[in-house]
Amino acid sequence: MGGRIEGTGDDARILCFDPRSGERRAEVPCTPPGAVAGLVERARAAQDAWFELGLDGRRRAVAELHRAFLARADEVVALLAEECGRPAGEAWTSEVVANHDLFRWWLGHVDDLLTPTPVDLDPLSYPRKRGAVRLLPRGVVGLITPWNLPVAIPLRTLVPALLAGNAVVFKPSEHSPRTGALLGELCAAALPEGVVTVVQGGAEQGRALVEARPDALVFTGSARTGRAISEAAGRLGLPVSLELGGKDAAIVLADAELDRAAAGVVWGAFAFAGQNCAAVERCYVDAGVFDAFVERVVERTRRLRPLADVGPLVTPEQLAIVERHVREAVAAGARALTGGRAEGPGLYHPPTVLVDVTEDMAVMREETFGPVLPIVPFERPEDAIAAVEASPWGLTASVWTRDLELGETLASNLSVGVATVNNHGFTGALPSAAWGGTKGSGHGVTNSRFALYELTRPQTVVVDAARGPRELWWYPYNDALARVASGMIALSRRGGERLQGLRAALSGFIHRWKDDP
Repeated sequence: MGGRIEGTGDDARILCFDPRSGERRAEVPCTPPGAVAGLVERARAAQDAWFELGLDGRRRAVAELHRAFLARADEVVALLAEECGRPAGEAWTSEVVANHDLFRWWLGHVDDLLTPTPVDLDPLSYPRKRGAVRLLPRGVVGLITPWNLPVAIPLRTLVPALLAGNAVVFKPSEHSPRTGALLGELCAAALPEGVVTVVQGGAEQGRALVEARPDALVFTGSARTGRAISEAAGRLGLPVSLELGGKDAAIVLADAELDRAAAGVVWGAFAFAGQNCAAVERCYVDAGVFDAFVERVVERTRRLRPLADVGPLVTPEQLAIVERHVREAVAAGARALTGGRAEGPGLYHPPTVLVDVTEDMAVMREETFGPVLPIVPFERPEDAIAAVEASPWGLTASVWTRDLELGETLASNLSVGVATVNNHGFTGALPSAAWGGTKGSGHGVTNSRFALYELTRPQTVVVDAARGPRELWWYPYNDALARVASGMIALSRRGGERLQGLRAALSGFIHRWKDDP
């Protein structure tokens, strides 16, 4: 289920299946790998005119894209249900409302974010000079995205990349090609031809896109694929932004508001059926409130409705990973208090709460990317912090406590890209909040002004209006120049050296060009 590629070469196609039922829904032709380089060149030709359109013109076009997206919101939600099994409430909040906010934020702030930054030039050292740093587009951005948030993740890059003046060649996951095609269709209607191009297919097309040498790459997906892209980008000298998932933790302290913590952790673990790089995949709970917390989590988890609250896994391969993690944990002594076994419909796996787990189990070490929540007691907060820090992943984490000052201190010291107190995982929907990870979770940023640093290159332009024949630091080098320089340094010191420095600098200035013919 999900998408399955059949055929080879120019005849390859993606067969699309509904993960809720296994029913075949559609067929999408793959882009011939040999055609990808030409599409990148077409995008490069379109990018020049797109940039020359100016920020006002680009903003009007992206605003039109925003309106077109909202006009077809019902279609987006229906398609997410067919391709990803996404419950309607989840699709509306995470993939429509959140992206409405994303469009509004970028359209409202892009002027300030792209305004050139003045260069600080001391008028005494650099008279009659002015300068500014402006952000120029990279050119063509290659965008490769996964199937778990097939609208939100692409738009986090598409919107700022387009406003900054880039063209984009976008390869959606082969497991969500119809959603990718819809985004491409919306872009084609609102933007000039070639500014956004969709490449359909799997790993072969992804490799072809990298080898076609776009000017920058943005990838979200598995660590294995991300490392391969990083190696290829390094060989080709391409800048690359990588978001590679996580093994995110929640830490529940003894004074936490248990009802809120339980509700938040259940949502954080089982939203998107756990197919979220920010999902709670490990929960550490103070031993003093462990039983009470687990009781609340189990009670809330049992109320979740199949397909209405929690959707299916999107691919059989992902379901197999979830089943293996649960099976191996139970065989090693863990207990499943809810769920535990996939019985359908389709690729649905019931939300599973595990206790009596140990750190050496795969379910505690490897990314599960499914509806599984292991809960572990701790005696001291520092034990929980140490367990979180021991992970090679570093995307997000949360701390749950009534002591907000303590919670903020603990959260701020975790080696993660995003830390929250008394909430979890929602910040990816905040366009002004930087989203990215550390350690094995990759590098690079989406959302916020910091995302522009992945999508633009700084250019410094300095204009010199001086009319004199020379500058202080030009030839000839002589003793007078040395006196000027050493005197200026002495002026920055304290005490009697300052007066000596002033005398040396003035003497040097007077004699600077005395011996220059």
